[in-house]
Amino acid sequence: MQEQNTTRFDTRAEFEAQFRACLAAARTRLDLFDPDFAVFPLGSIEVDAALRDFLKRGGVLRLAMHTSAYIERHYPRFIRLLRDYSHLIECRATPKTLKQLTDSFCIVDEVHVLRRFHSEHMRGEAAFGSPGAVDLPRHRFDAIWEESKAALQSTRTGL
Repeated sequence: MQEQNTTRFDTRAEFEAQFRACLAAARTRLDLFDPDFAVFPLGSIEVDAALRDFLKRGGVLRLAMHTSAYIERHYPRFIRLLRDYSHLIECRATPKTLKQLTDSFCIVDEVHVLRRFHSEHMRGEAAFGSPGAVDLPRHRFDAIWEESKAALQSTRTGL
């Protein structure tokens, strides 16, 4: 049964609006998984400002991905953010055994979640103030994180 505070979306604009809502709601921790983060607007000025504000307040950001190539090529602002806040941001790449994972999600402070059911499609849902909706993505993220290795070190230039 769908909770009342769950919003479904199926366009990139709706996804980006929900992602920005997640950033606005974030207080202590953001955990994100996506195969390459190509649809997350990590390179935009607004997202950079929101993430900087979040990190200035002591928030922690963790990204797990299959490959960091898209971020390195297209998100120079995020690479600078990583350099500036390397003590609060950690990025990891999945091993070959997890490359078949195709969903995408963002977990915010253990109470909000944004997820796309398949990374090649925009269809998904956002649930705010729903710790129960976070349970499955939390278990998935923790398992992915445990298996993954460090990527996007702050000493990398992204060039």
